[in-house]
Amino acid sequence: MLKAENVTKTYNAGKKTALEDFSINVPEGSIYGLLGPNGAGKTTFIRIINQITQADSGNVFINSQKLNPQHIRQIGYMPEERGLYKNMTVGDQLLYFGELKGMTKNDALTQAKYWFDQLQIDQWWKKKLSELSKGMAQKIQFVVTVLHRPKLLILDEPFSGFDPVNANMIKDQIINLKNNGTTIILSTHRMESVEEMCDYVALINQSRKVLDGKVFDVREQFKKNIFNVTLAGVDLAAFEQFRRTFGVEEYSAENELVSFNLKNNQDQHSLLNSLMNIGTIRAFEEKIPSMNEVFISAVSGASRPQFVSAPTV
Repeated sequence: MLKAENVTKTYNAGKKTALEDFSINVPEGSIYGLLGPNGAGKTTFIRIINQITQADSGNVFINSQKLNPQHIRQIGYMPEERGLYKNMTVGDQLLYFGELKGMTKNDALTQAKYWFDQLQIDQWWKKKLSELSKGMAQKIQFVVTVLHRPKLLILDEPFSGFDPVNANMIKDQIINLKNNGTTIILSTHRMESVEEMCDYVALINQSRKVLDGKVFDVREQFKKNIFNVTLAGVDLAAFEQFRRTFGVEEYSAENELVSFNLKNNQDQHSLLNSLMNIGTIRAFEEKIPSMNEVFISAVSGASRPQFVSAPTV
């Protein structure tokens, strides 16, 4: 759906590099997480897609066509800094923004009513934005973004300002849009949302891409061969010998269950045989790093594996 090739953007006559040699491939019908610390270059790339600014070099393609002004109507963009008119009624704003995206008034009205029903906000049509809470205003911003049925939806911190109930409602709607064919770029610092929603992810740090690929593949790259183990009916003498042999430093024992982390430096079958000799195995699971752990490790450079970009198609 969207492809970026070697995109570079600088400011201040080339003194400040916002994005350097940046390339990604966003598959159609996917949710693609765009991650990075503040100032990494995410917003610059989003502004290039929306043609608010232009890249100094490199290209962006949508459906294999070089990015051009005609693509604007295919894109829905929800910025982190929201941009609605406080003294304008909600209904008038929706019709206004819909027509800006090329919709007829009747089509905009039909779509607005659909989303008002989906988000349970029927009573807000004649209210001014200034009369709504921050969370209510966020819902209106979301409706404005999706009203024209964009093929590419860019969401920058879409859950900001929502309580857990409404955040979950918006999450469900985003997933529904994906299931109906919309391609979504999600920029967020909520790593749990990335794990729950995203099919693919790219992480930018200091203007450069440091990793990308399928979410699970990226997490796999950062695993450290550590297993979570829980045993029942443990032979304590045998466990003590096992603990010294395998270097288990910390463990917990409760209700005849023993749990510990184990770094596996040998064949798993041999390890399992050793465990069965000291108790009944209740759990044996490899520890896969969370996206939060991946983010911190990749950005800090701590214990980071040699990176090979995972396939994105």
